[in-house]
Amino acid sequence: MASTLKIKGIEGIEVDSAGTAAYHIGNPPDPRSQSAAKARGIEMSHLRARQVSTSDFLEFDYILAMDAQNLQDLLDVKPNGSKAKVELFLDQYGTTNVKEVPDPYYGGEAGFEFVLDLLEDACQHFVEREGLGK
Repeated sequence: MASTLKIKGIEGIEVDSAGTAAYHIGNPPDPRSQSAAKARGIEMSHLRARQVSTSDFLEFDYILAMDAQNLQDLLDVKPNGSKAKVELFLDQYGTTNVKEVPDPYYGGEAGFEFVLDLLEDACQHFVEREGLGK
């Protein structure tokens, strides 16, 4: 289910999340992830896991991978003629030396906070660098 992103008054940016594998299809985000996000004013309870589809490459301008394996998986299924930019998100837009989003699933609460810190930073720089805030 795509959502419309609102960052500093910017509206009309459609975002979605999908995995490259068929894990957890139809399930909501991990409760720890939802809790950490909710504390920052981000509601995720309506989200459900889904797998990337060919139509995503035609519908979206950017497909941003969270780690190198997912990037390769995306590039492997990207259809000919797709104009979507497929990039490693933190490598392109993050401002730390962390280039891949770590999986916080087996870690503690701090891991979910760290992931949100990384993603919020990269999202802000994505908006600025791609000129979406103008």
